[in-house]
Amino acid sequence: MQYTHLGRSGLQVSRLCLGTMNFGPQTEEAAAHSIMDSALESGINFFDTANVYGGAGRRGWTEEIIGRWLAQGGERRERTVLATKLYGTMTDRPNESKLSALNIRRALDASLKRLQTDYIDLYQFHHVDRNTPWDEIWQAMDVAVQQGKILYAGSSNFAGWHIAQAQESAARRNFTGLVSEQSIYNLLTRNLELEVIPAAQQYGLGLIPWSPLHGGLLGGVLKKERDGVRRTEGRAAETLKKHQDQIRQYEDLADDLGHEPGDVALAWLLHQPAVTAPIVGPRTQEQLDAAVRALDVKLDDDALKRLDDIFPGHRTAPEDYAW
Repeated sequence: MQYTHLGRSGLQVSRLCLGTMNFGPQTEEAAAHSIMDSALESGINFFDTANVYGGAGRRGWTEEIIGRWLAQGGERRERTVLATKLYGTMTDRPNESKLSALNIRRALDASLKRLQTDYIDLYQFHHVDRNTPWDEIWQAMDVAVQQGKILYAGSSNFAGWHIAQAQESAARRNFTGLVSEQSIYNLLTRNLELEVIPAAQQYGLGLIPWSPLHGGLLGGVLKKERDGVRRTEGRAAETLKKHQDQIRQYEDLADDLGHEPGDVALAWLLHQPAVTAPIVGPRTQEQLDAAVRALDVKLDDDALKRLDDIFPGHRTAPEDYAW
């Protein structure tokens, strides 16, 4: 396994992050525990979850599954860099969502209880809260750090100017601020290259991309449909129809390179300088094994150029659309 620092922090994490959103709704607890054990054995030490994971009727379910896994001992907690998030609505009561000082305190304590641990390595804001001032947010986070309940703070789904605003406010308080940003980033969705990635690099944040295979569309979807393994429906079907020519060229390129399409998509992210660790969310052991395999895929300059030709990216704003 390869490791790297999370942003400008001293924290070392694996180049793949285990996403747990499927644990509970899609993957039963015993299988989830087995996947987490296997991830540790393969060297993945970075696990990501959120307080809302589990579904509308079972928010907190995923954290509870992870908590029972950690409680088995065997140095599971010591070997794991544990990341969770807050922001989403947990109940219909007021002050049970977003980033007020009150919700930060309550949500953190609730996550610690569900996860059966006394601290969170990376506590992330699942979305920007436009109605809570950063002075309030950072004061609450500073208290949590002083209490030993969290070590680092991260963001998710932030715009570039949100990152700048958060970091400048933290600097005025002599607080570390954000060390990571978690956002959608893959060959099909490269909007982050306009402003989020430049902001993350400027302020020393590690990028943790979610949906690296764009919901499976970069995982060989056309081949699977031809083989009768999968039939795409809903929004995924609409996206596939829109990008069918690109995806066909991409799958052909993967064949030329001698790799599975999903391996190429993950490898491309690992070749991007801003990326710390793509989040892989396996529902099965086989999917985890496939993700780990991508670490051995090396893309040369010609392959990277051909991928850019198929899926054009962005230059940094404003040069992308102005002079």
